[in-house]
Amino acid sequence: MYIAMNRFRVAKGSETAFEQVWLTRDTHLDKVPGFVEFHLLRGPELEDHTLYASHTVWANHAAFEAWTKSEAFRAAHHKAGDNKPLYLGHPQFEGFEVMQTVGRGAK
Repeated sequence: MYIAMNRFRVAKGSETAFEQVWLTRDTHLDKVPGFVEFHLLRGPELEDHTLYASHTVWANHAAFEAWTKSEAFRAAHHKAGDNKPLYLGHPQFEGFEVMQTVGRGAK
């Protein structure tokens, strides 16, 4: 498995607008081979921003890479530039190969 994350520093007072962008957008992920699940995470509130992360789980790194080159990716991100005023700086991408998964009831 592969986990792709983007961290966003959302400007104070812009949290509701930022969440609405994510909650109402068409991600197109359900049509993408290798997609497992997506989470929008809200983190700590700091002096000038609230930390958010988008967390996407993929079957493997190749599936994630294929998505970034797909029409579905372009469609999901075509208005991304419109939302820059909501956050401070650029989103910070982090990608991870899953080395271990422990599920409920694992022995």
